[in-house]
Amino acid sequence: MRAIPLTVTALAAALALTACDDGNAGASGKNSTACEVGKVSVQVGSASVAPAAGDTGEVPVSLTNQSAPCTLDGFPGVTLKAGGTSATVATLSGAKPEKLKLAKGDSATFSISYVRGKDGDKASLGATSVTVSLPGSDATESFPWKYGPVAGKGSADKPDATVGTFQQAGD
Repeated sequence: MRAIPLTVTALAAALALTACDDGNAGASGKNSTACEVGKVSVQVGSASVAPAAGDTGEVPVSLTNQSAPCTLDGFPGVTLKAGGTSATVATLSGAKPEKLKLAKGDSATFSISYVRGKDGDKASLGATSVTVSLPGSDATESFPWKYGPVAGKGSADKPDATVGTFQQAGD
């Protein structure tokens, strides 16, 4: 008598596992519920600009979901570009991302903090654009960088800048 309930339990567990959707879209490895640039509008600025070399500035980035519900799970990707140089902006040390679900019309924000560099300094990145990507997606969008050169940590390809976590916006 005991074999039947165990067999039924094992069969039910196997069926449940095969029916699960782990949120991944096939072989591409992309998260099918991840928010994507293009389906989420992205706006950069109004910034608290660093006025002089050595000062710190904050550049807010706002996202609004324009499509089906999606998830922000991880950190935003941010790259600063100047001519042929690209520099990835590191995540804020000690920051722990929270998983945010955005329904259509919902918004979230994150900030890019940076230290202004000296004009013409080889250790500063004379950034002209910033590229943003969202976790779980390869889609990107670029925006003009109008906030002056970014100080480097020893060299221009290691910007003294960080990316914060996503925060839910609105009520």
